[in-house]
Amino acid sequence: MAPNPADTALWPAPHATGAVDATVHVPGSKSVTNRALILAALASEPGWLRRPLRSRDTLLMAGALRTMGVGIEETVSSSSSVAGDPDGSGEAWRVIPSGLHGPATVDVGNAGTVMRFLPPVAALADGPIRFDGDPRSYERPLHGVIDGLRALGARIDDDGRGALPLTVHGSGALDGGPVSIDASSSSQFVSALLLSAPRFNQGVEVRHTGATLPSLPHIRMTVDMLRAVGAQVDTPESGGEPNVWRVTPGALLGRDLTIEPDLSNAQPFLAAALVTGGRVTIPDWPARTTQPGDRLREIFTEMGGSCELTEYGLEFTGSGSIHGIDVDLSEVGELTPGIAAVAALADSPSTLTGVAHLRLHETDRLAALTKEINELGGDVTETADGLHIRPRTLHGGTFHTYEDHRMATAGAIIGLAVKDVRIENVATTAKTLPDFPDLWAGMLGN
Repeated sequence: MAPNPADTALWPAPHATGAVDATVHVPGSKSVTNRALILAALASEPGWLRRPLRSRDTLLMAGALRTMGVGIEETVSSSSSVAGDPDGSGEAWRVIPSGLHGPATVDVGNAGTVMRFLPPVAALADGPIRFDGDPRSYERPLHGVIDGLRALGARIDDDGRGALPLTVHGSGALDGGPVSIDASSSSQFVSALLLSAPRFNQGVEVRHTGATLPSLPHIRMTVDMLRAVGAQVDTPESGGEPNVWRVTPGALLGRDLTIEPDLSNAQPFLAAALVTGGRVTIPDWPARTTQPGDRLREIFTEMGGSCELTEYGLEFTGSGSIHGIDVDLSEVGELTPGIAAVAALADSPSTLTGVAHLRLHETDRLAALTKEINELGGDVTETADGLHIRPRTLHGGTFHTYEDHRMATAGAIIGLAVKDVRIENVATTAKTLPDFPDLWAGMLGN
């Protein structure tokens, strides 16, 4: 098959000629949307998801649930008068739970949430569910979910790979109970077992046995969303044992949930204010959230900006100077590419630590960032668990993305300050941020 021209074309990253001054409406959170889809599919009654993210990862999740028998009806409103969307929030998905069943084949693409969150759901289905995906998905760790489900009573065929492709032979129920897993390579292993646990006969007790646990905010997000639909969850933060999460079996409520903007996807736009000494406003930034992207307020302020959270949203302003930073990103690893891009334009060195697990993401993000920034004249060195970045005068060139959406937006950030940067396969941003090139151009007034 011939490659899609959009995948191979080089996108000229727009170069900023002055300070940006824009309001950017960031689409809904991928992490919240995909968790909400699963919880709604497992509920005892229908529910609504309003302002869901419509991107490759979320459409893969919705499509997978449909193949297992879940009803997902989409509505789009242009005004508050449209039936089924009384608050006028635009797109809404009505999720209608039903008996999960196979046989079915699930395409996970390269979405970690789909490949990890859905096998426990499939274990509750009646019949075989096969999981397959992009070639890169075969290389991403899945052993924590596979081993954990087997210990809880599931039957899974993976030919001993501990990775995709695989088939879950659902029996309509799962015993559940205590299980120990090593989630050092992905917090999604823990979230995957917790999300479906209310439907397990005995619930679940997940014990993390590894030395480290990345991206804890995403586990907190899972716990908060479970509690919001009626699940009883005990956590280390609520007085439980360290590294142990318990979910009690029980029915889940159907909810009417409005999805927050994706704060991690706001990163390139906030970075644009920092890089150009301008101002960007992100409407509807939540005052309280479990999204890791909220940490951007602190990190980008330390790097030279300032922010104000109002009833309308977040207003972020750059000072015209960018400072280096020494920061542990273990809880917010997905922010690393954008922070590295800004750090490459700073006035002093930066050291980013706690992100060795990024070598197992959509691509090896540490190696990719090092190679691509250095090929533009930068000076980036990989460390055991991160990057050391010494700012240098950069020049134009091709910035490769490795089919990784956050690599593409990192290249766009650099392009604001460096002429003639060309992004290979900017279309990969559709994974979580649809229409990124148009949003970027609109921010710049192009």
